[in-house]
Amino acid sequence: MVFETKESLTDEEIRRGLKLVIRDGLATQAMVTLTGGIFLVAFALQLGASNTVIGLLAAIPPLAELLQMPAIYVVDRVQKRRLVVVAASLAARLCWLPIVLIPFFFSPEQGIFVLIASIALYASFSAISHCGWNSWMRDLIPQDRLGAFFSRRLTLSTALALVISLAAGFFIDSWKTVFPDLAAYGYSALFLSGLVAGLFGITLLARTPEPRMVAADEEDGLLATIKKPFTDVNFKNLIIFLGSWNFAVNLAAPFFTVYMLQTIGLDISVVVALGVGSQIMNIVFYRSWGRISDRYSNKSVLAVSGPLFMLAIFAWMFVTLPDVYILTYPLLVLIHILMGVSLAGVSLASGNISLKMAPRGQATGYLAASTFTNSVAAGIAPILGGLFVDFFAERELLWTLIWKSPVRELVFVTLDLRQWEFFFLFAFILGLYSLHRLAAVQEEGEAKEQEVVDALIAGVRRDMRNFSPAGGLRDLVKFPFSSARGRKKR
Repeated sequence: MVFETKESLTDEEIRRGLKLVIRDGLATQAMVTLTGGIFLVAFALQLGASNTVIGLLAAIPPLAELLQMPAIYVVDRVQKRRLVVVAASLAARLCWLPIVLIPFFFSPEQGIFVLIASIALYASFSAISHCGWNSWMRDLIPQDRLGAFFSRRLTLSTALALVISLAAGFFIDSWKTVFPDLAAYGYSALFLSGLVAGLFGITLLARTPEPRMVAADEEDGLLATIKKPFTDVNFKNLIIFLGSWNFAVNLAAPFFTVYMLQTIGLDISVVVALGVGSQIMNIVFYRSWGRISDRYSNKSVLAVSGPLFMLAIFAWMFVTLPDVYILTYPLLVLIHILMGVSLAGVSLASGNISLKMAPRGQATGYLAASTFTNSVAAGIAPILGGLFVDFFAERELLWTLIWKSPVRELVFVTLDLRQWEFFFLFAFILGLYSLHRLAAVQEEGEAKEQEVVDALIAGVRRDMRNFSPAGGLRDLVKFPFSSARGRKKR
């Protein structure tokens, strides 16, 4: 039968499935890199989008994740998660075709409308796919290997994103130099390449084995399935933490690119290069964070990586004072390094902790409830962020110290908050509140922050020693090639 499931998978089927999940992650990352992030924002700005539109584009994907609620019903009725994921992913990725065609058939004003509508459809179908994929991975991946597996998947995906984003950034700048009046067409070429990569990823998903869904103990209907996680006190505390965290992060993160392109005036290749520096730190730290999450707990990882990310957001306030100055570029580099180190831990642990704490047989409902809260928070935040930035565009808070003497008067500007500084400060304060909420979450294996830091430093030192010209390079490339050949039997 097409997309059949099995009562249980053999060790060989699990190994083959994990390899296919890794490869799909690479294909999906290629698509996401070429169609999202810096390039999507730059394309929207090219069409003349405002800060509010940028915020809306950032808000649509998380808000669309609310469709995971009715998708629970679909997944539970079909009982074939692979079928749901493949069908929904195909429909979603084909929604990029109208975006590719915007420069050819639409004016900039019409193009913005088509862009918003297409992203909305893409995100809606993707949400249905995510609902089935989360439950599928919960049953496919051995629980004692979650941290190690996803750290490897994220490491390889980030390494690929690093290369692709650099090449794409230089391609766009070169295209603008050669065809200054046809800049939007360069983005169409990127988006088309991303679409092809995404369609290839679907073929890998279609070949990934699926264990049969474990039926829930009770059949209380959709509403009861959604409500049940909120009656679980510990999981509810996790939901509150993840919701407040996603609100703080998504309030600020979508506008980093806008800030660098418009306020600081950086070329897109420079913005991409900074992003690549952040991704390099991701690669260096994913493995260490993964080992720590398996050895201690995901909460322990979040307790260290979360404050580091909030420190990076706080540092954005000092990038301009109020204009570009001697420390602007060194500070941008430092910020991206901190963001790379911290996001490696946050992205790994925040996903794994939900998977780990969701009871077997109820993963679909629990994970959908978590996604519901995260989606509302992450969806509202960038819309408010866009309005927030525009509101403070003509407002300023100055705090000065004045020294007067009989012969002179000295004025020291100790604080100068303008449009973006207000914005970053507010996001930082909200982030501190979310970290406070993390303390209420209980997870087996929690460790003190100092233990985690010591283990992290030791792990990074060990990994850096492996980056020798011979052994290190073998370690970096051995997995993709061995996956292509197939693992040898011992």
